[in-house]
Amino acid sequence: MDQATQSSPQEAAAIPTEGPTRTIQLGEARITLLGTAHVSKASAQEVTDQVQSGHYDAVAVELCPSRYRTLTQPDAWGEMDLFRVIREGRAGMLASHLALTAYQQRLADQLGVSPGAEMRSAIKAAEGADLPLWCVDREVGITLKRLLWGVPWIQRMTLIGGLMTSFLSRDKVTEEEIERLKEGDWLESTFGEFAEHSPVLYDHLVRERDRYMVARLRQEIGEAGPRHVLVVIGAGHLNGMAQRLEGPAEHDPAAEIAELDRLPPRKRWLRAIPWAVVAAVVAGFIIGFQRSPELGLRLVSEWVVINGGLSALGAALGGAHILTILGAFLAAPITSLNPTVGAGMVVAAIETGLRRPRVADFTSLRTEVTRLRGWWHNRVARILLVFVLSTLGSAAGTYLAGFRILGQLVG
Repeated sequence: MDQATQSSPQEAAAIPTEGPTRTIQLGEARITLLGTAHVSKASAQEVTDQVQSGHYDAVAVELCPSRYRTLTQPDAWGEMDLFRVIREGRAGMLASHLALTAYQQRLADQLGVSPGAEMRSAIKAAEGADLPLWCVDREVGITLKRLLWGVPWIQRMTLIGGLMTSFLSRDKVTEEEIERLKEGDWLESTFGEFAEHSPVLYDHLVRERDRYMVARLRQEIGEAGPRHVLVVIGAGHLNGMAQRLEGPAEHDPAAEIAELDRLPPRKRWLRAIPWAVVAAVVAGFIIGFQRSPELGLRLVSEWVVINGGLSALGAALGGAHILTILGAFLAAPITSLNPTVGAGMVVAAIETGLRRPRVADFTSLRTEVTRLRGWWHNRVARILLVFVLSTLGSAAGTYLAGFRILGQLVG
């Protein structure tokens, strides 16, 4: 792989820019990194001006294929198979993605600009100029999974809590504050403080994606051989990507992409915990009946009431149908004894059957989840909410009822 060299400041971009830029020579190709703010009118216009300047013959954007489809096919939500999402265990991830989308949409609404405006500008301008467009970011679902699976469960709860706090907050954000995101030094110091407090989060959210996007660029350039590529990225990725492009490639791009796309294997002892809990509960039932039928029946009754009751409570808080709440009460005590089937999966399937989402629910999904009440008003969002809350209720019930059984056996 050819050694990359940085160009002079005068060559940093085809036309002057207000946002941070870096241009790197990679073999026969020049790469101009344009740092943008993801929610900014100025960034969107700047991207359009750069692409239309006529100085580039390819455009790369900080988008994964699924986010590209979301931006270019806003009606794609209506084609989503909700039953399949639930069956494949992706309901929780979809709910997290919607919460992130809602947070970004809320900021955009305050500033009068749609989220991802600069990416839309790059896509539209590239199509108008008949330039190839490369989506070089990693799939958001893989990033979230690597992030959640790569941190201790306490930090995972903190992360989810922080996401919900950001989503529920109604503090106003000014456009001037958003524009600061294009100041490389300020953003670099912010990420530096973030990394100091949570290096694992920084690795998954920033450093890994820097590596991934650089590998994708090297891959595309090796195949297409363009002369000058404009890369539209968030300003926070500018320095990290530039440093990697300026140095030699440490790995084959395809191998690095495959490594960063791989989900971390679940630790065996973590996979064994649910089965150990089930074994302990079943053993408790057996010991209880051996001591006396009355004790055994009491233990089983408490298991059903606590586990089923908390799952039903979660479903009720999510605004579920009365029959769904009853289904949660009946299903949770059974599914909790089979770790391969989650209570939330069964409950969400019941709610979907009883209140099948309409086309309008899918169409308005991204807009309605920006409001707290919208999660209960929109049928798709409500099903996801019922899934999450009934799952949490069943999980809490499993451990509370388990400790209750243990207490009665040793008391």
